[in-house]
Amino acid sequence: MHLHILGICGTFMGGIAAIAKQLGHRVSGCDANVYPPMSTQLEQLGIELKQGYLVEHLDDEPDLVIVGNAMARGNVMVEHVLDRNIPYISGPQWLLENVLKDRWVLAVSGTHGKTTTSSMLTWILEYAHMKPGFLIGGVPQNFDFSARLGDAPFFVIEADEYDTAFFDKRSKFVHYRPRTLVINNMEFDHADIFNDLSDIQRQFHHLIRMVPSNGLVIYPQSEQAVTDTLAQGCWTPVEVSTEQNNLTQENLAQGWHAEKLIADGSEFIVRFKGEVQGTVKWSLIGDFNVDNGLMAIAAARNAGVPAHVAIDALAEFVNTKRRLELRGEVKGIRVFDDFAHHPTAIRKTLAGLRANVGVKNIEQSSANAEEVRRIIAVLEPRSNTMKSGVHKDTLASSLNEADAVYVFQGDKVQWSVEALIADCQQPCYVSDNFDEFIEQIIRDSQAGDTIVVMSNGGFGGIHDKLLTGLAS
Repeated sequence: MHLHILGICGTFMGGIAAIAKQLGHRVSGCDANVYPPMSTQLEQLGIELKQGYLVEHLDDEPDLVIVGNAMARGNVMVEHVLDRNIPYISGPQWLLENVLKDRWVLAVSGTHGKTTTSSMLTWILEYAHMKPGFLIGGVPQNFDFSARLGDAPFFVIEADEYDTAFFDKRSKFVHYRPRTLVINNMEFDHADIFNDLSDIQRQFHHLIRMVPSNGLVIYPQSEQAVTDTLAQGCWTPVEVSTEQNNLTQENLAQGWHAEKLIADGSEFIVRFKGEVQGTVKWSLIGDFNVDNGLMAIAAARNAGVPAHVAIDALAEFVNTKRRLELRGEVKGIRVFDDFAHHPTAIRKTLAGLRANVGVKNIEQSSANAEEVRRIIAVLEPRSNTMKSGVHKDTLASSLNEADAVYVFQGDKVQWSVEALIADCQQPCYVSDNFDEFIEQIIRDSQAGDTIVVMSNGGFGGIHDKLLTGLAS
């Protein structure tokens, strides 16, 4: 069968293409911008890529068009497909009908941490020689590709709450029918498709209704929005994780718990129902990654991987690209890339770095001044929600752990980022001139600094430009 994919260079749709090719289909696709790394991955698989949305890309009459959720009515190819009555389907629905309906699906959902936790879980199953299938919305560095069919009954999927397609406005994840469901957290996001948190909770409850009674739902006890959603009805056993500062004997006996041995989270003891399972020692930092690791260990255990094996696997886990990824170090200045584009994710990223680099200022410590290192936060408000200004009132406080803040005013941001200058408790620099923005960061940086660039896009290649500028 010949499948043509609209929006093929998105991570999810590119994963669909890779899996379809492994199933033996002829696969072609097009996108507004065909570019690496996804284009490189797809070309290596023998998938035909075409630039732009042009009706002539459909001249060879594919048997089925798979429509990405970036496509909308008015797009010339969408209109052509509808007018000519060419068979079409959404990516999530195609995945359900052709792959997931016969598999043990382990779905990782939540506002934050989906990509990282999915990558951890997939690696744990791989380490345990289970050869899982997977589709991850990022670039997992323990694997060559972000998706594969796999040889085992198990399939790990990053379960996104974003809508499915222009003709199906349900969340993608309602198509996945998981047996093991992780819900990392739940906050208001995607203001372009949801009105409020209750809209999101409704979609999550649709998902919860699909988990069988012999499955498992795993979530952090501290997440009130998740607890409230489950209270609407849950017909599946649950396991919870408990934060270190909220421990009781009852909590310890019920679920999962991590006890940090190092403040930055790079080493922690794992307990299940009060019993020590082992100690994770890894290259990752941040309480959020400790939480992600616990969720992955718990989900893998439900699929048959003993906790001690999962702990050994995490010691060899390489974090997903763009998740607090060290891009380079020049003259004692580290430059990190992070995907954070929500105030909670920004706050957690900076808290993890703060635990890694030390106290915020010399007045808080008896250390010598030269031992105190600064965190420089560089932010691009780029997601639809961020650009609309929904989170502008909580953005400044999410940056509190940084010693200095630099925010880029993109031309599509619908509010004045300059308001952050007054709201931030530390020095804040705002600019709408990209070159001057980079030059200012370079001028202000000094040995010992940690620069973390936070954006859900490429940000004009700012990471390499900073490293090059700092070197010169």
